[in-house]
Amino acid sequence: MKKVAIVTVAVLALGLAACNKNNADNNAANETAVENSASSDVNAATNDSVNAADNALNAASNDVSNAGAEVNNASAAVSNATTNK
Repeated sequence: MKKVAIVTVAVLALGLAACNKNNADNNAANETAVENSASSDVNAATNDSVNAADNALNAASNDVSNAGAEVNNASAAVSNATTNK
């Protein structure tokens, strides 16, 4: 009976040893997760700023285009006023 008890204790001890966490692996995984999260945040911030800059440039380009069209319309109005005297 003592042999069975000793074998049982040995098996349980090995089982518990196999279940222990490897803190080095867990720490490395946690650091990787933090780095990935930080990288995603930086990418999102970069994308947001690039999109905002693109939108501002598009709006400015549209404003210049509209101003050019208004100059053309004013020129045509002056030409029409001169022709229709």
